[in-house]
Amino acid sequence: MQLRARIKTKPTPMNPNSEEHSKPQLAFAVGTSLGLGYLPKAPGTWGSLAGTLIYGLTLYCFAPAAGVGSSPSIGLRLEVTALLAVALAAGGVWAAGQVAAFSAKKDPQFVVIDEVSGQHLTYALALAPLNWKYLLLGLILFRVFDIWKPFPARQAESLPGGLGIMADDWAAGVYAALGLWLARRLGM
Repeated sequence: MQLRARIKTKPTPMNPNSEEHSKPQLAFAVGTSLGLGYLPKAPGTWGSLAGTLIYGLTLYCFAPAAGVGSSPSIGLRLEVTALLAVALAAGGVWAAGQVAAFSAKKDPQFVVIDEVSGQHLTYALALAPLNWKYLLLGLILFRVFDIWKPFPARQAESLPGGLGIMADDWAAGVYAALGLWLARRLGM
């Protein structure tokens, strides 16, 4: 009897079928960027492409229309881009934290909202124009910095929950934005 009392039992994993621990569907939809994170090859790159698409569509919708006169000002375009960056960041922290807690993994590979947010941040901070060359360069720079994780990106991963999942990609986004901005200033 005493021997049984001393044996520690392992905690049981969450049962996805129990009502108490049901899968957070919305968090998974946001965290995986509508399933992109489940693609078998390079899910982070697919997330980055989604961030590029979001930024490109934002600029396209708010760019001056050729031959139609005036359209939304650059100020409105910046406001919408900044609002999207904040929404992606806040939603990403929440969703990544929920998915990580449910899956019992610190940074699940199928969570790609961090790449979406970091990639979008790259373009937003660099004020990148709607030009395929800058979009491609921004994508390449972000992926390089996301994989390399120079200071403080690697250290940011140790932050708790969703914040740690997202913060390293924001750091990579800042580095990529600096590289993209420099390329634009040099006329590349």
